Amino acid sequence: MSADAIHSDGQPMPMRARAKPPSALSATSTLAWRALLKIKHVPFQLFDVTITPIMFTLLFTYIFGGALGGTPRQYVQFLLPGILVQTIIFITVYTGVGLNSDIQKGLYDRFRSLPMWQPAPIIGALAGDLIRYSIASALIIGLGMIIGFRPAGGVVGVLLAFGLVLVFAVAVSWIWIIFGMKVKTPESVMTTSFVFLMPLTFASNIFVGLETMPGWLQAFVRHNPVTHLTNASRGLMHGTPAVSDVLWVLAASAAIVLVAAPIALRMYHRER
Repeated sequence: MSADAIHSDGQPMPMRARAKPPSALSATSTLAWRALLKIKHVPFQLFDVTITPIMFTLLFTYIFGGALGGTPRQYVQFLLPGILVQTIIFITVYTGVGLNSDIQKGLYDRFRSLPMWQPAPIIGALAGDLIRYSIASALIIGLGMIIGFRPAGGVVGVLLAFGLVLVFAVAVSWIWIIFGMKVKTPESVMTTSFVFLMPLTFASNIFVGLETMPGWLQAFVRHNPVTHLTNASRGLMHGTPAVSDVLWVLAASAAIVLVAAPIALRMYHRER
């Protein structure tokens, strides 16, 4: 309000201090909470976080466990770290789906016009996804313990594996943010994700060992990033960390973020 504004009685109006814009942390945490609240309006996302991992764990343990691992109890020791990887990698796509939905509804332009730290909508969505990943991981590991999973690496090994999966998942989420700003609809983001994620997760060592596959397939599976992540997670959980796989995952995650994050942020700020 200008200093020369006056009341109708001729007296000057008191000046009000302009409100300070929210800090980067405040804006990010608010939008992270918003990302979690969106699950209420899209219950299918909650299905992927809860029902899907439980279904996969029980299905493969009790239907295929005897054939693939001798007994279901033996097979779940091999399977559960891989199911954790598969579940978290699959739900990374919702970062791009949520962003695309905001763009279609016009919230994209509204966020850009607000006096706040501009990367907050994206960073907040990623922070909200970390909580979603944590819920899914807790369900998988809790169910695994109930049906006989016993990680030799103990609590520390499980937490380290979970942390490594989170690092890779956040890196992959930046790719889906780019897709979310390029395609026309949220459904297109989902369809695109299946084209890439299905072969990456099933053509890996999540369900069976590399040595059981034909030679031509081993060449692909051996270099599949999901295979490296599964090896690293399995080793950490069972107390036999595969250092080379852990370093590979960390290096790959850093490379993805260094390339994809600047592209995604530049696209987010660009006029559509």
